[in-house]
Amino acid sequence: MLVTADTARLHRSRRLRRLALAAVVGLLAIAPAAARAAAAPYVPGVVVVGFANGTPAAARGALLVRAGMARVSAPQSDVREVHLRRGVGVADAIARLRANRSVLWAVPDYIAHEAGTAESLDPYEAVDPVDLLEPFSLGSPFQLAAPFIPNDPGSAGTPGGWQQLQWNFVGQYGVGAPQAWANLIADGHPGGSGVTVAVLDTGVAYANHGRYVRSPDFSPYEFVHGWDFVANSPYPEDRNGHGTQVAGTIAEETNNGVGVTGLAYGVRLMPIRVLNGQGNGDATRIAEGVDFAVNHHAQIINMSLEFTAGTITANDIPQLIAAIDYAHSKNVLVVAAAGNESMAQLSYPAKARYVLAVGASTDDGCLAYYSNYGAALDLVAPGGGGDAAVPGDANCVPDSATAGPDIIQETFLGLNYPDPRVFGLPDGYYGTSMAAPHVSATAALVIASGVLGPHPTVAEIVARLEATATPLGPNGVDDPTHYGYGLVNAAAATAPTGSTGPTGTSGPTGAT
Repeated sequence: MLVTADTARLHRSRRLRRLALAAVVGLLAIAPAAARAAAAPYVPGVVVVGFANGTPAAARGALLVRAGMARVSAPQSDVREVHLRRGVGVADAIARLRANRSVLWAVPDYIAHEAGTAESLDPYEAVDPVDLLEPFSLGSPFQLAAPFIPNDPGSAGTPGGWQQLQWNFVGQYGVGAPQAWANLIADGHPGGSGVTVAVLDTGVAYANHGRYVRSPDFSPYEFVHGWDFVANSPYPEDRNGHGTQVAGTIAEETNNGVGVTGLAYGVRLMPIRVLNGQGNGDATRIAEGVDFAVNHHAQIINMSLEFTAGTITANDIPQLIAAIDYAHSKNVLVVAAAGNESMAQLSYPAKARYVLAVGASTDDGCLAYYSNYGAALDLVAPGGGGDAAVPGDANCVPDSATAGPDIIQETFLGLNYPDPRVFGLPDGYYGTSMAAPHVSATAALVIASGVLGPHPTVAEIVARLEATATPLGPNGVDDPTHYGYGLVNAAAATAPTGSTGPTGTSGPTGAT
């Protein structure tokens, strides 16, 4: 049967608009073998199996046939994606497989969904413009270049008009983009040039191909070869708009007189489609996407997706956990959205070891009302929307009649039936999906800046991001439960070696 998984809370906005992020998926009744995830959707008629090393191929095949195999997909090392014969239940097949000692694990192929929201068909209402920021003082002998203000017009139609929309880059509780851009220009790697970021999502509007067109605010030269693991195609075209929006935050073309800006506008993007047109994708496809990104030399992987918090454990998605471990072994940073259930626990894959988990903050410098949080949270980044009720945090105004602004990037117009040929700057995108790419982009800028040397490790990059984050919480003191190490600060993270960035009580860009 079909069910709707509502992953966003209703919240009043500028127009008292109504929102729910629906993930429509096929759902079977889960048997006791998978009771931990009784509320979690999975792919009908499919079981994913991990065999012990050294199990003979003939023995594997015979076991799979006895378990109900109709066919098996190409193996991923010692992992098999088994398609069952008609009439064979997933739970029954899993029980048979788990009874054999050569099987390390057997699980349904659970389904993740995008960790963001798209709420409105209306064009974006400009928020109050922010002033051009002044260069901040590092309290050190280092001299920073003046902040770089690109000419992108936003919706205002005048050079620099992007600032009216992108509070997340230049506002008091933005990430300090103009100073970070100036730092990278001074380092000779504008926008993070020389770094490759993989975007595992609904695809990206990256090329003119058939009925699909490239977003007008992407350059044809900023993409490297990707893959569509949903359609098994070399063309990871976006059918949804979510992936294009996420990719825009990372690397939308900047200072080109079009649209808005991207935080790491000089990087190369690797589009990898692991979520379908409804924003859903199974663990096996996502794991294959991670492996592809690693094997094709991505340095950072962004996953703005989640398995709903509290329903899926690491034991339920072993193929994805193995892929994440593989990425870490190859010194590839994996960044993921914390999830949108307003829960004091994170969703997978953000909760996994070796993943940098990102929660969402608002333009007030508060945790967003929908964002998951907890001890495993690493950082927060702008995700938009309204404030949560964080105890003792004066920045938070959870009962405000007006929600905070959303995250604006060039993507498809239209919600229920987005047209992949019609682009604009829609509002309604907020969520931990929107927060994660700020951290992926900042990590790319850190790598390109050379502040950690030519070949930093994942641990060094994460430590730099955490050490330079802006503290958030009651009285501006770190509240690790709700904010991790704080709000990611691209300006401070890319400042000259030896500096820890802005000092004092000002916001992350130095604006008061």
